[in-house]
Amino acid sequence: MSASRLQQLKGHILPENKTTSMAGSPSPLTTHVLNTAMGVPGSNMPLSLHRQDPSTDAWNLITMGTTNNDGRCPGLITKPLFTPGVYKVRFETGQYWASIGESSFYPYVEIVFSINDPGQKYHVPLLLSRFSYSTYRGS
Repeated sequence: MSASRLQQLKGHILPENKTTSMAGSPSPLTTHVLNTAMGVPGSNMPLSLHRQDPSTDAWNLITMGTTNNDGRCPGLITKPLFTPGVYKVRFETGQYWASIGESSFYPYVEIVFSINDPGQKYHVPLLLSRFSYSTYRGS
């Protein structure tokens, strides 16, 4: 891949698209998307955060956002809203790949996880290629 193509991938997001609905708030939950196939951050990827209702198992939308130039989406949730429960982050990977002129096997990725101690910091990264992904609990 050429240096100019890598530079294009690193900066294909406009500054006004760097925010989430809670941007600027310190978040106990963070994420970071890395395009491991190309060695660049997964910038300009739409995502959403949901909490499962324990009485109905339905998913309730908390916020939506877009990753910034570094593949991060600050301000996902505020500390007062971050309570014990089951959460998921849905990454719109198909839209991301299409935005850089590629196709993908996965139209979206949902990472579901449990929060038992909301006083801790949780980091949920997504390592992504067109045909695979992985995640882990980071720090």
